[in-house]
Amino acid sequence: MLCGLAVNTALPSDLVDRLIGIADDDLAAELATRADLGGTQTAALAARGDEAAVRLAYAGRLTASDIDPLARPRAALALLAEGTGRPEWARLLASDPDAERRERLAACPDLPPDVTATLAADPEIRVVAELARWTTPDTAARLAEHPHAEVRCAVAANERTPPAVLAELAGPVGGEGLPPARRCSVCDREQTPFVHDPSCPRTDCDLPPGASCYGSHESTVRDTWQRAVRNPAAPVAALLHFAEHPSPVLRGALAARPDLPVHVCRRLAEDPVPGVRADLAENPAIDEALIRALATDPEHGVRRGLAHHPDVPLDVLTQLAGATRIGPVLLPRIAGASPAEVASLAASPVPGARMLVAARRDLPPEIRDALAADPDAKVVASVAPHPGLSDVRLRAMADRHGGRVVAGVAANPDAPPALLEDLALRRRAVRRALHEIAGHRNATARALLPCLADARARRVAAGHPALPERTIVELLEDADWQVVEAAAANPSLPSAVMSRLTSRAVAGVP
Repeated sequence: MLCGLAVNTALPSDLVDRLIGIADDDLAAELATRADLGGTQTAALAARGDEAAVRLAYAGRLTASDIDPLARPRAALALLAEGTGRPEWARLLASDPDAERRERLAACPDLPPDVTATLAADPEIRVVAELARWTTPDTAARLAEHPHAEVRCAVAANERTPPAVLAELAGPVGGEGLPPARRCSVCDREQTPFVHDPSCPRTDCDLPPGASCYGSHESTVRDTWQRAVRNPAAPVAALLHFAEHPSPVLRGALAARPDLPVHVCRRLAEDPVPGVRADLAENPAIDEALIRALATDPEHGVRRGLAHHPDVPLDVLTQLAGATRIGPVLLPRIAGASPAEVASLAASPVPGARMLVAARRDLPPEIRDALAADPDAKVVASVAPHPGLSDVRLRAMADRHGGRVVAGVAANPDAPPALLEDLALRRRAVRRALHEIAGHRNATARALLPCLADARARRVAAGHPALPERTIVELLEDADWQVVEAAAANPSLPSAVMSRLTSRAVAGVP
């Protein structure tokens, strides 16, 4: 309740002061999100605890002069992460006894060279690995030779790592040209050879399922390869051998690279694993011939992936729309369609194609209205949230197609209050429609009250300012804490109730 009250935009300033005075970490963190805090309130809130100070720092409400890094090290780290902290803080935190703080520091930009050197020699491998993930090209190149395989794995994910170094990390044996790694997170803890049981019963074990080391750090090398393949800075020529690798995860990562040569695309189009072919299908590197070949793939996931290709020919997309479950989503090719292509798709004899173009929200009025009158419910449901549809058209859509389209109608930003009331009060109101109504800007109390009967919609409706004051107050006693929090945050909550709740909290009365 207090967390909801803390973010209530109608909460008077004097009550904000009183909440700040009793705030624990959770309450202070919520208060820190308020946009109306004054300078004195901000300072008082930052003094309540780390969580609030961190949020205020990330929000730009605190400056370096407001922070004592010894008293508020997490807030100091937040400012360093935002590039507004002081270099001496980094030097101080680099020797912090808390490894988690040193790890967070390692991810900060523009660290002084001496701090980078200190972190690169940190006794905790996770600190060094975090530095390797974000550091400069020169430091990444040096850390690629680190004796611990986890550090090299982090270097492989760093997009600032020099391409030649990434090529070495992606080599067939996990680092040709580099000295062999001596340790990994598996052999640090277990006697090798070791394979981690995916059903490991140990509660203190944080090794990922399948982690293994037979003496060559196999699972970490595999993760290093995968990160290198997914790294856009890695030279594609050094990655092509993964097209023949037995791991479908690696082949799939390769199949998604937009710089893939055509001959490798053709090889991967014949991959026996559908997921690899699906990754390839969305890749802008494939040419039209391969697009047309993949359009006949027997696997639904491959064809659906192809529908998301930015350059799929419209005749192929129409073919896919007629035979593949794509859903009423705005596809890249549809979003980039020309006015003539939009008109052609809207007139297509294939309902799936009309549904896809109906997902655009910038249709010319004549096309929008024609799709709203479409005989196919899935087309109407797709266009129903389009701005500009009249009350008459929206009602006709809901009456003609009923539950198949009412959620889309209720989501329309121009749906008038009377229509929302009618949809909410229908004898068999659709749950998805109630959820849309519960958060609609035009919803009235008469439309919102039926929403309270649905658990999911109730959590949204409780925060709607059009709810009657009496109902909002009653919802403060709800069994669902999310409903209580939303009601407490409702700006229509009576100010007298806000004052009473705050006074009870200050007095420690439950």
